[in-house]
Amino acid sequence: MSTSLFSSTGVRAALAALKKDLIGEDGPQISTMRNYRFAIVAYDPRREFELRQHTVTLAQDLKAAGWVVHSVDLNRLLMSRLERELGDDLERLVEAERRLSTRSRERGLRLVTDKLARLVEGPDGLAGDIVAEIARFARDSPHETERTLVLIGRAGVLYPYFRVSALLRFLDGRTQGLPVVLLYPGAHQGETGLSFMGELEATHDYRPRIYS
Repeated sequence: MSTSLFSSTGVRAALAALKKDLIGEDGPQISTMRNYRFAIVAYDPRREFELRQHTVTLAQDLKAAGWVVHSVDLNRLLMSRLERELGDDLERLVEAERRLSTRSRERGLRLVTDKLARLVEGPDGLAGDIVAEIARFARDSPHETERTLVLIGRAGVLYPYFRVSALLRFLDGRTQGLPVVLLYPGAHQGETGLSFMGELEATHDYRPRIYS
């Protein structure tokens, strides 16, 4: 992972720019597209804990300004799904992956990816769990959607098994009209390109605005 891949501005500057665009007088301006309230904050994955500290500060600042902030933890959702779908087989899968990886990392990775793909991918996979959580939050919250922010974090748990771009594709149009921001561990390349963890080949068709 090369340091040169990542933005030199840092997570604090990226989140400050996001905050400014959220609380503008004309409402959230986090997207260049009308009626598309989705954005990405890209950050060096080695600064994960720094990011978490700054997002706590961001949430506090937004709440002080009358906003409601709801955090969606992808690690929690993924583990809940795997435990629900696999039960005791989850532990056996982890052990099988560990044994295979001692001989071939690629074989171990392929075993897990093939086994979990049907459980995690697609509109009814992990994306469906995110949609359901946002829907519950929107239903239970009495606050106006204009001043509610959903932060999706811990995306690193998907590496190296699944691409975040595939997840976002199935969230489009299903987030109750709420402003949604994905915290993305990876490198911002060009205007619309992102490389997951700075390791995978960059995908260059991201629609959301990218802060980095």
